[in-house]
Amino acid sequence: MKRFILPFLFSIILISCDSGSAPAGVLSEDQMVNVLIDIQLTEGMVSSLPIPYDSSQVLYSLMEKDIFIKHGIMDSVFINSMLFYLEDAEKMDQIYARVIDSLVVKESLPDKNGDLF
Repeated sequence: MKRFILPFLFSIILISCDSGSAPAGVLSEDQMVNVLIDIQLTEGMVSSLPIPYDSSQVLYSLMEKDIFIKHGIMDSVFINSMLFYLEDAEKMDQIYARVIDSLVVKESLPDKNGDLF
C-alpha cells in the first residue's frame, strides 16, 4: 500500500504545479501584453504633445486610468502583475518582445479610424 501512496502523491504534486499560468490576482501574459501595448501608445502620444512636463504627467495619469477601465482591471492588479513578472526576467523579456512586435505591426498598418485604443 505504501508503494502506491508515494507515487500517487508525487503525481498529484506534479499536476498541481502548473508553472505556465499566473497566480490569482495576476494578469495572464496575454492580458499583460495588451495593457502594456496601450500604455506604450499612451506614453508616446502624451510625450509628443507640446505641453509642459508636469501637465503631461497629469494627462498621462488620467489616460492610464482609462486604460485600466478599458481592460477591466484595477491599477493594483496591474502593479501586482508587474511585480510578479519582473521576478522572472526571461518571462518579462518575452512579454516586452511581444509588446514591441505588436507595436511594430500597428505602426506598419494604416490607421482606419484614427483611434489610439
